[in-house]
Amino acid sequence: MKFNWGTGIFLSFVAFIVFILYFVVLSFRDPQSNHDLVTEDYYQQELKYQQDLDAAGNLNNSGEQIQIAKIPEGLRVRFPEAFAPEKIKGTVSLYRPSNKQLDFKTPIQLSERQLLIPKSRLLDGRWDIRVEWTYEGKPYLYQKKLTY
Repeated sequence: MKFNWGTGIFLSFVAFIVFILYFVVLSFRDPQSNHDLVTEDYYQQELKYQQDLDAAGNLNNSGEQIQIAKIPEGLRVRFPEAFAPEKIKGTVSLYRPSNKQLDFKTPIQLSERQLLIPKSRLLDGRWDIRVEWTYEGKPYLYQKKLTY
């Protein structure tokens, strides 16, 4: 068999395909590669997107805002003065983009206008906070990306 330029091109294509397939197989077999969705119920969350927009609009239309502050004890979530604390019902969700095992949800139980998320539950780094609550039957939503 004679080795000419046609054979060289063919062997180059075969070598390239084998090279690419090797790295594809290697990336799928790597236990450190995480191929999970951002959230488990992604499609259900997309279906309620308009409700989230309406709830966020309710907060903007009220003229009030939630204040979030990093304090030595943890993360303080302070609700607006216009809301009576005993009438606020909902949840605070903290989502860690880099590790879904750190995500957690806390029910809102207030005696004052603030909720404290203990420092022991938070690691330094980026968090997405989502505060969903109802007040007198009206839904409200606050979302923010923060660095703790």
